[in-house]
Amino acid sequence: MPSKRLMGAFAFVDFCLLVAGVILIVFSELWRMPNLLLNFTLSNEMLTGGLVLGIFFLLTFVLSVGAVVQKNHVTMGFVLLNWMLIADAIVDVVVGSYIWFFTLGERAHYFGVYSALPRDTIIEIQDKFQCCGYFTPNDTIAIGGSFCKDQATVANLTDDAFRCVTPLTAFTDFTLNNIFSTIYGFMAIIVALFLASMCVIKKRQEEERFKKIDAKRGGRGFV
Repeated sequence: MPSKRLMGAFAFVDFCLLVAGVILIVFSELWRMPNLLLNFTLSNEMLTGGLVLGIFFLLTFVLSVGAVVQKNHVTMGFVLLNWMLIADAIVDVVVGSYIWFFTLGERAHYFGVYSALPRDTIIEIQDKFQCCGYFTPNDTIAIGGSFCKDQATVANLTDDAFRCVTPLTAFTDFTLNNIFSTIYGFMAIIVALFLASMCVIKKRQEEERFKKIDAKRGGRGFV
């Protein structure tokens, strides 16, 4: 059997992958719940991508457990594990890059999202950030609420500081940057587990080779 230190390192990284999978699944579901700014920022596609990646991680963990419990001379489980880790890496990069893409043109993208919001949601955003309209007072304004309560009030707001685009994109930029950075960060776990798996394969193969040599020598071992 491989050394306890090697298997301990493998188990630790494997556990980290399990935790990452649980985090992805839990937050992908939690962030679907009613929340004004998170619902505005995160599309169903983004959340589904996180959910799929989390499921991939959990399946990989289950496969890794199956690989470990196999007999010492059997390494096929670890070979399959490594192929699964390559698939994890591809999905991780795709999901992270998909979310990162929306940080490149947030102001324009979220103008479309904002324009499609129900009137009551727009009013809620306007009251929260004390703003009226997205780029200008006339593009997507919804009269009502405590801040943009009437046309006269809106007409007096000539400063761009009262436009919703700035506070909204500040939140979306912070949220998306943290999410895709975290997803990219999971690549470190994938790579570490891949390397640990390769080490376990190599160690098992060495031990089996020595066992065969020892058997040919009549079980007398090495001097």
